[in-house]
Amino acid sequence: MRLAVAATAPFGADVLERLAARHEIAFLLTRPDAPRGRGRKVGAPPAKEVAERLGIPVLQPERPELSPDRVDAVVVCAYGLLIPAALLEQRRWLNVHPSILPRWRGAAPVERAILAGDTETGVTIHETVEALDAGPIAAQESFAIGPLDDAGAVFARAAEVAAALLEEVLAAPTFTPQADEGVTYADKITSADRDLDLTDPAGSWLRVRALSPHIGARTVIEGRPLTVWEATLVDGRFVPTEVQPDGKRRMSYDEFRRGLR
Repeated sequence: MRLAVAATAPFGADVLERLAARHEIAFLLTRPDAPRGRGRKVGAPPAKEVAERLGIPVLQPERPELSPDRVDAVVVCAYGLLIPAALLEQRRWLNVHPSILPRWRGAAPVERAILAGDTETGVTIHETVEALDAGPIAAQESFAIGPLDDAGAVFARAAEVAAALLEEVLAAPTFTPQADEGVTYADKITSADRDLDLTDPAGSWLRVRALSPHIGARTVIEGRPLTVWEATLVDGRFVPTEVQPDGKRRMSYDEFRRGLR
């Protein structure tokens, strides 16, 4: 099957690579290069990096547009821009969403699920429509969020599940309207969402897991602002295990503590 893929973030890059192993990918639609990392140097989106390595043509318009190339479907996965109605009418668009819709429609379904303490999530393949993540469903599969899983682990499992579901859907798609009950929204992660409340050890631990390894939770310890990448709970106490002081590299929490002496 000849496909196009619209993807930007690492999750979309993972799904793109899995699809490319089984199908011809006519082109990748992704967002323009943008500043990344501490140095804010302009860099390519993760999906573009995968496409270039695989020799897949890349489109990077400011607003979504399609190549005139013939494709059987466009798979959307962590693209980050809404698809206008005029484009939706031109092709069949299938969206890969890492939650069991209608729970956690929106930009940050994995992060919000972990923050909420959900013990289960999954993947939904649905037809892309103008309303956010509201299209009729072609396939769903649930899986557990392990007690130690961070967002990276959940995204990795979701990409594996998504690739398998897409094989079924692309072969013979049928759609069922989404339920009206149980709709929740996964708002984009803001700077305020990154702040740890160290008086709430369990909540802080969930926050670190939800924002690792791609965003990072924030706090101040002994006057030093830092990002907490990994942590654990010990007898109900929140204990950082990997941190990154502002302007420094990642390091173990023990190494950070030694540097304070």
